[in-house]
Amino acid sequence: MKKFLSLLLTVAMLFSVASFAVAEGSSMKVAMITDYGDITDQSFNQTTYEACKAFCETAGLDFQYYKPASDSDTDRISSIEKAIDDGYNVIVMPGYAFAAAIVGTVEEYSDITFIALDVSEYDLQAAKGTDADFSWVYPSNLYSAVYQEELCGYMAGYAAVKLGYKKLGFLGGMAVPAVVRYGYGFVQGADAAAAELGASDVEIKYVYGNQFYGDADITAYMDTWYANGTEIVFACGGGIYSSAGEAAAKVGGKVIGVDVDQAAIIDAAYGEGITVTSAMKGLAATVYAELAAVLNGEFEGGKVENLGLVGDDPDANFVQIAPSTQFADSFTQDDYLALVAKMFAGEITVSNAIDVEPTVSIPVDYQGNIK
Repeated sequence: MKKFLSLLLTVAMLFSVASFAVAEGSSMKVAMITDYGDITDQSFNQTTYEACKAFCETAGLDFQYYKPASDSDTDRISSIEKAIDDGYNVIVMPGYAFAAAIVGTVEEYSDITFIALDVSEYDLQAAKGTDADFSWVYPSNLYSAVYQEELCGYMAGYAAVKLGYKKLGFLGGMAVPAVVRYGYGFVQGADAAAAELGASDVEIKYVYGNQFYGDADITAYMDTWYANGTEIVFACGGGIYSSAGEAAAKVGGKVIGVDVDQAAIIDAAYGEGITVTSAMKGLAATVYAELAAVLNGEFEGGKVENLGLVGDDPDANFVQIAPSTQFADSFTQDDYLALVAKMFAGEITVSNAIDVEPTVSIPVDYQGNIK
């Protein structure tokens, strides 16, 4: 974490000087590959694109993005190879969908620096097709950041209960480790807030859609939840928010977004103010830190790094809740700052275990998979 604090300070300094002075003599050229969406998705692609573009413009570096022709490993690999053929030597890739493309290119192009966001050991193991004794030695030109989702999940659950919501829901995409950590953190945060308030009427319904997009079946399931009193649902898994948003809009319910600040995209589709907060990963902070490391000759590859809190300032952390959070007297921005400070100091601990349901006092109705 000291490395990342140092790099973030470097980025701040970088942005304060003339770009020609920073990049003079640098052969660094940055390409970002979209997963299967576009740079206007208000999610992983857009956040990563805007961070790369801002950094490179300020540093005076050449930057381009490439969009694969389809949602396939073959086309993602083709886009990576096209960027390399065009002379780009730093490749930035957002999201787990890149696992197979990484496995298929990173060792072949050993002189290229690969920066992956949210591509875990689990994802890489699945792409390699190996057994539980996964022992691939990560090439020194590969760095992947993963995130401590349980921490921002905790913040979202805590905030929801403090803001007065008592009947909560968690709608996960698939029960992969990252989604489970989000969900179990959410449960722990809601439980802690209920305990502080002395509230005995907080409860959570918990389910997975078994896919990362909404559809009529999942929307119908959410309709039943909201009709039976659920007030707010943490929609955690790609585009699965569409089913929660559609159902919530019918009855004046609320939604919590995930990964990035999803208020704009969810509110635009389902109604202003429907998104209470989002549990976020620090994608932009990671991009700035790693590109600064490459530029300064301090890049450290050969690993998957698990990022979380680096201080008591939420904006500097790699996990947080959204700036658009609907703060109120019952949970103010100062309350949020105090929560983060306690978490960073170790006064609040959050289990990251995914093989056992968290031990809590509030009732949690685990309903398995919808499909």
